[in-house]
Amino acid sequence: MQDRLKELQQEALGKIEVANELKMLNDIRVEYLGKKGPITEVLKGMGKLSAEERPLIGAIANEVRGAIQEKLETKMADVERAAIEKKLEAEAIDVTLPGRPVAVGNHHPLTAVVEKIEDFFLGLGFEIVEGPEVEKDYYNFEALNLPKGHPARDMQDTFYITEDMLLRTHTSSVQARTMELEKGKPIKIICPGKVYRRDDDDATHSHQFMQTEGLVIEEITDENIGMSNLKGILDAFAKEMFGEDREIRLRPSFFPFTEPSVEIDTSCMKCGGCGCNICKGTGWIEILGAGMVHPNVLEMAGYDPKKYRGYAFGIGQERIAMLAYGVDDIRHFYTNDVRFLQQFKQL
Repeated sequence: MQDRLKELQQEALGKIEVANELKMLNDIRVEYLGKKGPITEVLKGMGKLSAEERPLIGAIANEVRGAIQEKLETKMADVERAAIEKKLEAEAIDVTLPGRPVAVGNHHPLTAVVEKIEDFFLGLGFEIVEGPEVEKDYYNFEALNLPKGHPARDMQDTFYITEDMLLRTHTSSVQARTMELEKGKPIKIICPGKVYRRDDDDATHSHQFMQTEGLVIEEITDENIGMSNLKGILDAFAKEMFGEDREIRLRPSFFPFTEPSVEIDTSCMKCGGCGCNICKGTGWIEILGAGMVHPNVLEMAGYDPKKYRGYAFGIGQERIAMLAYGVDDIRHFYTNDVRFLQQFKQL
């Protein structure tokens, strides 16, 4: 029996030595160490041995089992390591190869313009204020010196929801709300957002577009607020958006909520003021409207026009973007054409 155990040990170790797969090693384990293996069969015959022989055979059997088990574990570890190394070698990554480009998005040109406008005015101490797009007629018109029946209302074809509710036609309604809320305190704000008018969509008009209204109201002193202050801020704004060589001019105009009112032109970005097809030969391009806040607007909001004075301006983001980036059709901003948007990756 002792010889048989040693023979089984040598036989098993020989098979383990030549095995090169985990399945083969597992089969050897079952074959020799399993419940139906030859070592177990040999041990079943220990009942026929004398009392003196049983401990000796038992010790030898344990020694044989241990040797086979230890050899199996060592060989399995070697096989697993070799398999991993082979797999790593087959899946090796050449770090010298160029990486695959990852497609990333970019700022929409209108978003870039809005953020640039906001950054400019925040740097001058303005605050950003927002308001509802579904607005009351009072804040959109009446509080801005446009009572019901006023002919200037015809200038803004309005989407009415009810007789007293509408989609705001300008963000000046936010100014009216802010003045009413502040009740006589100084104000220095800009109000960016969407506005709506019943325009036929074409290259320069849209039923939905974006505006940034600005409003400054301060107590009257000899120096602090007037048309000169307004011109200085808008001149700096034009240089920020279109370049340091830009100049502006003020032309008289009419807005019901400002008096006096002006249109702001900037020297043409293409010809520098010499005259071209962009500026229609004039050398100037209109960019926004502005003026001193009308006394009636101040008074309706609770400000004493004799003690307070203010100025306001309205900027159309699409117009600024079209001029700054050379876009010839406002509809490009809203059609989500990837070919168009990819031109602005640098923004």
